[in-house]
Amino acid sequence: MINIKYWRVSGAVRSCVSRQFTCSNNMAKSKYDYVRNFEIDDTCLRNCYIVVRLDGRNFHKFAEQHKFSKPNDNRALGLMARSAHSVMENLEDIIIAYGQSDEFSFVFKKTSTWFKRRASKLMTHVTSQFSSSYVFYWKEFFGEQPLLYPPGFDGRAVLYPSNRNLKDYLSWRQADCHINNLYNTVFWTLIQKGGLSSKEAEDRLKGTLAADKNEILFSEFDINYNNESALHRKGTTLIWEKQVETVTKRMTRPNEEEKDVAVTRSRRRVQAYQCDIIGEQFWEEHADILEDDDC
Repeated sequence: MINIKYWRVSGAVRSCVSRQFTCSNNMAKSKYDYVRNFEIDDTCLRNCYIVVRLDGRNFHKFAEQHKFSKPNDNRALGLMARSAHSVMENLEDIIIAYGQSDEFSFVFKKTSTWFKRRASKLMTHVTSQFSSSYVFYWKEFFGEQPLLYPPGFDGRAVLYPSNRNLKDYLSWRQADCHINNLYNTVFWTLIQKGGLSSKEAEDRLKGTLAADKNEILFSEFDINYNNESALHRKGTTLIWEKQVETVTKRMTRPNEEEKDVAVTRSRRRVQAYQCDIIGEQFWEEHADILEDDDC
């Protein structure tokens, strides 16, 4: 479309030709657009918590090649938590995250509309942000120890319609943390302090219950499992908390000289906890995490 405008300057008539280019939907389309019909609608059901869980891919080999301490490497656990922290800072609709060993779960609030609630978008964004953060913050936790090759993480998205369902899911993951850590603590104690081989330690623990494992630690090695680090026994829970902070700003008021003024402000920050989330105490103390079941 071409528009011609006229105006008078010092008795003469001048013209200006302006071009307006428009692009209709028909012009934007091509004969190849039909391939979009092959895309699957993966929009998550409304009024459900969306949980994206990441797991390290072949992390047993990764841990061995990077010489992780056994049964727990605090550097590796710290790096996992830092990477999860980065994910939450980038996706503020995540209301809580829980992690242990080489896994982390991220819970999006029921009313989230991020990426139009598309499961593939949410899952890939969380996975890519976590993976890149793991590499980015590696030196912060491992110093000069080189990262020999890029780590891999797989992800899945699951919906939970009620608060009870979500709490049971998180309880399941923390119970898994306890079961695995108790076994690994006894297993590696038998090897490192008891002098057993891996096969002998494995045979020793076959068929044992939690009480049996606790008894081995206490009676043979004077170790009270309940005194072990909460980070190892409980995993890491990340939530948003409001924190009040005071900062100093240089300000100039009317008829006054410039001076420093203390300013108080409230900000939401990600806070880490190593505590029990199976019982009700945690949820009572942080009642603002969950939404109403009738939202």
